[in-house]
Order: sequence, then structure tokens, then C-alpha cells
Amino acid sequence: MNLEAFVLGTGGMMPLPNRSLTSILLRRNEEQLLFDCGEGTQVSLRRLNLKWKKITAVFISHTHADHITGLPGILMLSSQVEREEPLYIIGPPKIKEYVEANRKILDMFINYEVIVNEITKPGVVFSTEEFSINAFKLLHSKPCMGYTLEEKERPGVFYPEKAIKLGIPRGPLWSKLQAGNDVTLNNGREITPSQIMGPKRRGRKFSFVTDTALVDTITENVNNSDLFICEGMFTEDLKESAKEKKHLTAIQAASIARKANVGKLGLIHYSPRYTERDLKKLLSEAKSIFPESFLTRELQAIDIPYIDM
Repeated sequence: MNLEAFVLGTGGMMPLPNRSLTSILLRRNEEQLLFDCGEGTQVSLRRLNLKWKKITAVFISHTHADHITGLPGILMLSSQVEREEPLYIIGPPKIKEYVEANRKILDMFINYEVIVNEITKPGVVFSTEEFSINAFKLLHSKPCMGYTLEEKERPGVFYPEKAIKLGIPRGPLWSKLQAGNDVTLNNGREITPSQIMGPKRRGRKFSFVTDTALVDTITENVNNSDLFICEGMFTEDLKESAKEKKHLTAIQAASIARKANVGKLGLIHYSPRYTERDLKKLLSEAKSIFPESFLTRELQAIDIPYIDM
């Protein structure tokens, strides 16, 4: 089961010639989930040859322009690709008003179902049989949410030699046991999965946090993430400015990553004041606290592997 994150944009406030606005697409096999949708998101999707018709849901952190202005284009474009499945749009209060106003003002032709869900309280906001997405409050100048995707536990490792020793014939019974079901042999003996399999294994976890002051709820929610995408908008010399504007410095993002025991930290949502050379300072500051930090880059693909296969 592949899980990949694609960086569609890394900038904050305004797009630059080589830096689109912050957006991440998460692809889990064929299912695609979009986190934030700034101006120009369609361009990055096209450059990466990602199919927007396969986007199941869009998760918006907050309704500042640099995080939502690409959404009308996605809505209109999806009508041109024979979309049949509904599109979920999930975000804080006002997201429904934003979508409805744009549909009306732009007289959009929409030939598929659009389901807009506003988040009224933290918790699970989207789920399938295999994973769930949780939203939690951040602290910004308007209501803002962070998100985590967490896969459900996987069955333990299957040991064929144990199955053979117990006299379980190869075939459907092995599959049933691997799926977590008890089976009965021809001699009437009951076999449980625990007799031929190891303990259940954890699924993977992805977290997305941008536009927030430093609050304890972040560490609590992103704990044990395999990949933590977090804004690192300012260097430490602008810590007071970051606090005033309710943003994070690279060092603060790295401190969260260390406390939360994440696998890797990808910095994102860079201030437009920073040139390519300046970004190296952001990275250096983050790595001094959390060595597994890296700078997200435009059109970058990041694999999120299982820790235990």
C-alpha cells in the first residue's frame, strides 16, 4: 500500500516565480487527498501529472486567501473530466460560505456532488475502513485547523511455517487467518490468527500544520507521525514577529517534532522575504534541534514507508 506526499507549493502570503503557495497532495494508492489549495495549485498538479478527478477530499486549514484561492479552479476543472464521485471539502467555519459564494458569483457548471463540511469541534472529520483524518485547533488570526491522517492497525506478520506445523492446508484458510478470522480444520480443530501471526503492526501517520502560534495541542496531535509537514515561516531572529503574527519559526517547528517523536519534519510555508540562500538558514536552525528536518521543495515527492514490514 503506497503512501506518498507531493509538494504542490511551499510559499506563504504570496506566490513567487519559483515558489507556489502552500499545498500538499497525499496519495494512498489511487486515492488522493489535498491539504490546502492556494492560487496556482492546478499548475503544480498538472506538472506532476496528478489526476485532479481522483481527489476525494480537500482539507482547508483556514480561510486566508493564500490557502484557498485555488479552490474555485479545482471545482470548475473537475466538471470537465467526467467526475462521478462526490468531492468533499472540509474546513473551519466560513468555508461553506466561500464555496457557495464562488459557485454563485462565477456561475459554475458543476455536474457532480460537492459536500462541504464545516468543522465545529476537534476530532475525526473524514474516515474510511483503512484510515481516519483528525482535525485539531491551531492558534492563528482566524479559526485554523491542523490535520493528521492515521492508518488503522495492520495484521501481524504471517508465519507459513507455523501454519504448516499446525496442519493448516495452503489456500483459502491461510487467507482467512491473515485477514484476522478464526478457522476450523476438517478435524474440528479451531485455529486463531494469533497462533500463526505476530502482533498487530501500527499504520502510518501523516500530519499537516500551518499558520499557527506555538500551542501544546500540536505536539499532542502529531505525536509519532512518520512525516510531519509544518510551517517554519521565520528564522529565530524574527521570533517576536512570528509570535505577533501567530506563525512558527523553524526552531519552534523542530522543537515540536522532537517532543512529538516524529520520523521526519518537512518545513513549509516560507516567508517571501527569504531567498534560496536564506532558506538554508531555516534548515540549519531546524536541524540544530531536530536532525531529521528537511526543506520541502516545489514538486517534490516524498515516500512514507512502513517502519515495520
